[in-house]
Formats: sequence, C-alpha cells, structure tokens
Amino acid sequence: MSDLSLRSFFDEATHTVSYLIADPASAQAAVIDPVLDYDSRTGRIGHASADRLLQAIEQDGLRLAWILETHAHADHLSAAAYLKQRTGARIGIGERIRDVQRTFAPLFNQPDISGDGREFDHLFADGETFALGGKTIEVLHTPGHTPACVAYRIDDAVFVGDTIFMPDYGTARVDFPGGSAEALYRSIQRLLSLPDATRLFLCHDYKAPGRDHYAWETTVAEQKAHNVHIGGDVDEASFVRMRRERDATLSAPALLLPSLQVNIRAGTLPPAEDNGRRYLKIPIKGGESP
Repeated sequence: MSDLSLRSFFDEATHTVSYLIADPASAQAAVIDPVLDYDSRTGRIGHASADRLLQAIEQDGLRLAWILETHAHADHLSAAAYLKQRTGARIGIGERIRDVQRTFAPLFNQPDISGDGREFDHLFADGETFALGGKTIEVLHTPGHTPACVAYRIDDAVFVGDTIFMPDYGTARVDFPGGSAEALYRSIQRLLSLPDATRLFLCHDYKAPGRDHYAWETTVAEQKAHNVHIGGDVDEASFVRMRRERDATLSAPALLLPSLQVNIRAGTLPPAEDNGRRYLKIPIKGGESP
C-alpha cells in the first residue's frame, strides 16, 4: 500500500481541485494545479486558496519542491507564481506548452510571452521521471483537451488534469485551439491501460445530474465500467462523434480569457504598463471601428 501523503483542496468558485502530495520519509512535497482567486467583476486578485495550501505545508512540516501544472487551464488562474515566490519551489508543465503559448500570445498581442516555455522552470517530456524525496513521479503526455496536457503518476495515484471526469460526468471538451477528440480518446485509453486499482485524481467536478456531492477520486476499473462517454466498448469513431456534437453545445468557460493570459506565463500577471497598472485583455470580435 502506498504511503503517499495526499490532501485535496476544492475551490467551488471554479470547481477546481488542487492537490498537496508529499513523501513522508523526506517531507518533500508538490502542489498540483493551484488556484489564484480572481473576481472577474472587479478584477481583484486574492490568495486565500493558495494560502490554504501554504498553511497545510507549514502544519505538516513539509518543504515544497515542485508546483506542477497538468496544462494551461482555461477556467481558473494559476497560483504557481505566488507559491514559487513564497517557497522557492520549481514550476513544471508539459513541454508542449510552447505550442499553447505560440497560439495564444498573438491573440492577446503579448510579445513578452516567450513561445519557448522559459516562463516555467521545467518542461516535462512524455515518459520523463523525477524525484519527490524518495518517490518517483512519471509524466504521461495526455493530449486532447489541449496539446500540452500531462498526467502525473506516483505510486498507485495518477493526477489526470482535465482528461476525464467522474464516471457519471464523462470526459473533457476538445474545442479549444489545438484540441483533438482523436487524441483525447487515445490519451484516455492510455490511462485506462493502467492497473484497475490505480487511483485517478481529477482536476474538476461539477456534480453530475442526480449526484448531490462533489467527488474527484475514482479508479481505472470504475472508469472502464461506468464512464458515460468512454466506458464499455466505445470505439474511437463513436467517441469522436459524441465529443464533437457535445462540444458544439458548450459555452466558453467564464474565465477563459483572463486564465490563458496568466497561465501561459506560469501564473505571472501581465507586465505593468506605463501607468504602473497591470491589465488583462479582452479581444473584441465583430466590432470593427467605423
């Protein structure tokens, strides 16, 4: 049985789950997908969610070594930069973040974004492993939702980001630039090829119809048997058709535009302008000046 120390932190405002994991023997820890509080009505940034992680780290006597992102999120701002500033931990993400930066930097006319991922401390390749104290974390490239998605496997636990949700809710959308239903299907099959008892920890939960509580832990066996989008013997063509039809009905995430501007910078806010203030941009569609 794994002795991995694992605590989850649910942010109901964005339906996001952040994780604090640690190797008890060395007290080295990692945070996965931390949330920076953001009020879109006022533009106010807050750190209450990230501070809960810091408090837990202090209470448990841990040393934060890594801040791990499963992808550049489109539904919440990342607190990675804040946690790095407070702890000195390194920020890691999948190496295909370069593609995401090159896609979105021009949309926001932000030439300060490198396009080569240097905003992050480490870009992980598929199959790469690294140490967390005496434990080993393996990186699994799981594209589909975005081209840069990765999962982190440690002992019998895999932190899968947005690739799949609870069995009664299904799978991730693929209608963002660089998304692919075909790639998502293959990524999910890769996860489902792991041992049945493997625990899967999800980045989001939205309470499927009929369920009155939030949940974010499942297993490979449960997903294979019961996932409403992929369970049983769903083939790739059927999944791709379902996913495209479903995505055509979905609205854009409420925090899509501010999230991307911050998250492709590793959680750093855009640089201040000549008046000393920082701004998040909203590109206007269909409104040419007269």
